[in-house]
Amino acid sequence: MAYKLIDTTLRDGEQAPGVSFSLKEKMEIAALLDEAGVQELEIGTPIISDKEEKDIKALIAQGFRFDSTCWARANRADLEASLRTGAKRINISFPVSAIHLASMNKDRSWLMQTLQTMMKEARERFEFVSVGAQDASRTDQTFLNDFISQAINLGADRIRLADTVGIMNPLSTAEMFKRYKELCNGVELEFHAHNDLGMATANTLVALQSGATCVSLTVNGLGERAGNAALEEVVAALHYSVHQNNRINLETCTRLSSFIEKVSGRKNSVSKPIVGERVFSHESGIHCRSLINDPMSYHAFNPNDIGQNSRFIIGKHSGSAVIQSVLSEVGVHLSKSESQKVLDAIKEREKSLNGEVDKDELFAIYKQLFN
Repeated sequence: MAYKLIDTTLRDGEQAPGVSFSLKEKMEIAALLDEAGVQELEIGTPIISDKEEKDIKALIAQGFRFDSTCWARANRADLEASLRTGAKRINISFPVSAIHLASMNKDRSWLMQTLQTMMKEARERFEFVSVGAQDASRTDQTFLNDFISQAINLGADRIRLADTVGIMNPLSTAEMFKRYKELCNGVELEFHAHNDLGMATANTLVALQSGATCVSLTVNGLGERAGNAALEEVVAALHYSVHQNNRINLETCTRLSSFIEKVSGRKNSVSKPIVGERVFSHESGIHCRSLINDPMSYHAFNPNDIGQNSRFIIGKHSGSAVIQSVLSEVGVHLSKSESQKVLDAIKEREKSLNGEVDKDELFAIYKQLFN
């Protein structure tokens, strides 16, 4: 299956409230995405400000390997701003649902006329034109069919269907993309997922398996409200669950994740899939004993693949095997009964003080018991 992963961290990711990247930070994000092998970046919205337009122009002039696409509303000013950046590709977003049209005091007649006007101008000025159906997941199916058919007839290179408020589920996503795969008939078909109900990654995978040829993602799922489908999660899921080589370097994605945490001010949960700082940590005695014998016994994939290592946490759920293993690293070799004494002391400690025991404290407990 041929498909394209599009990163929109510099556009939709930066729309997360309170997030704003400097040009230096944008350059580093773009460089890491390029290094990771991402094929296309939605590089920003030029109409936001003169500075944004200049930043996008500078990013495009840098000559990265990925394709650069500007995001625009359906009006002439946005097209002009995108053109001034030197971009050869544009994604024009149209409000297609009844609720979005009403919120803008527009109707379907305006939408179809504007589509025709914008497509004529965009086709004359850009090499690649994507038509975005904003709030497609809440749009009447018959009308959405008409909108997509008209966009294709007018020369759209790509149709982008957005689950703008994140209400879709894997079943409804599969149904949508099976339907529009036939209608698009060779025209690129993109899915843009939001994570309001926690299903953005799952919906994105299903879209790719059901007819989508492109999906847009952000590092760490950064974005408005609950965010977007996370680049690192989709890349890992494609590789380890769907077993498709997507040519994206996951180790670089983890560096990207740390950098985005820093510059966005948005800290990941310690248990966030793939990149959370504790997703390869284990305390349960049963788990740790198995992991000592086989590192893959309780991992979906080898942490080394993304530059990480599994880690044993010493606490009240630990077993004697992990006590033996951790102390052996500092040259202390205990019998099973001796390690059980250490473990009993740790559990007694837990009655008065919750939390993990670090290596230094573990060694101190051992010395207290046996010296």
